[in-house]
Amino acid sequence: MVVALLSVELFLPGSRSLKDKRMVLRRVKDRLAKFNVAVAEVEHQDLWQRAGLGIVTVATSDEHAGRELTAVVDEIERVEPGLVTRTDVQFLR
Repeated sequence: MVVALLSVELFLPGSRSLKDKRMVLRRVKDRLAKFNVAVAEVEHQDLWQRAGLGIVTVATSDEHAGRELTAVVDEIERVEPGLVTRTDVQFLR
């Protein structure tokens, strides 16, 4: 069993309030519901134009977890193009 953590940092240039930010994050989280992942906002909760998401999946191998998290990043880019500024994947055993 492998637990993989994807850290994603987003820049939301169009956000003028925390409410605007939450609407964008809700869209992203709703679209990620079709994947085998758990999503939480873990950083920058008080900033309007930045967000840090923690996305976790459990899989049988590193390769499977990596494919799942790559698909998640691709989906975020498809839903909200140009927002992802940084990604980092860690495998926990």
